[in-house]
Amino acid sequence: MLIAITREVSRNMGQCELSHIPRQDIDIHIAGKQHAQYEGVLEDLGCKLIRLPEEPHLPDSVFVEDTAIVLDEVAIITRPGAETRRGETGSVSEVLSEYRTIVEIVSPGKIDGGDVLRMGRTLYVGITDRSNESGIMQLIDLVSPYDYEVVKVRVNGCLHLKSAVTAVGEDKLLLNRAWVDVKSFAGKSLIDVNAGESHAANALWLNGAIVYPAAFPKTRRCLEDAGFVVRVVDVSELQKAEGAVTCCSLLFRDELSINNEL
Repeated sequence: MLIAITREVSRNMGQCELSHIPRQDIDIHIAGKQHAQYEGVLEDLGCKLIRLPEEPHLPDSVFVEDTAIVLDEVAIITRPGAETRRGETGSVSEVLSEYRTIVEIVSPGKIDGGDVLRMGRTLYVGITDRSNESGIMQLIDLVSPYDYEVVKVRVNGCLHLKSAVTAVGEDKLLLNRAWVDVKSFAGKSLIDVNAGESHAANALWLNGAIVYPAAFPKTRRCLEDAGFVVRVVDVSELQKAEGAVTCCSLLFRDELSINNEL
C-alpha cells in the first residue's frame, strides 16, 4: 500500500518563498481545485491519502515533500533551507511517527526533500541554496546504517534537484541538462526535456504511470511517444509558487505491507 501525505493549500500561498521565478498573483480558489484534482489522480493510481489541514500562517506548506525523506527503514525530518518553512515539519513528523522511526537534520544543517532523488539504494542529493554541506553530511550519517549510497549533485539555475531531474522508471531519468551535472547519473537512461520547456523535468512516477503537468505538452508527447502512460494534471497556480508535481505529496510504502513482502 502506497501512502501519500498531502496538505491543503494555504490561503496565504501568495506570500510564498520564491527563488528563480518572478512573483505573480495566485488564485487560491483555483489552486485548491487543482490540488484536489492532483489528489484524485494519486488515489486513482492506488495511493491511500492522508490529508493534512491547511496551515494559513505557512504559505508554502502545501509542498509537503520538502519536510521529510521517507525510506523503507526510517524517516528523516528535514530542516528546510528557507527559515519561514521550518514550522511545516512538526505535523508531518507526527504522522510519520506512526509508520517509521524518526530522525532529524539539525542546525547548522539544512536540506529540502525536493533536493533528494531516490533510485533504489542510491540517494542523489542536490547542492542548492536550500540544502547545504552540513545537511548532506548529516543525511549520509543517518542513512549509512541502512546501506544507502549518497551522491552529491551540483545544481544551477533552479530551486531544487527535482526541478532539474526526476525518475520516470527504475533506471530512467527525465532531466534538463542545463541545470544539473549529468555526469552524476552515469549508467542511467536519460530523457531530455524539450528545449522550449525548461521547467518540464519534474514528473511523478507512480505505479506504472507518470503524473505530469499540463504546462509542458511537447515534453509530454516525448514521454508518450516513448511508451509512458501519462496522467496530466493542471497545476498552473501551484507552479506560480515554484511548485511542481513531486513536491505536493510525500509518498511512502506502509511498513506493514513492506514486512508482509519480506
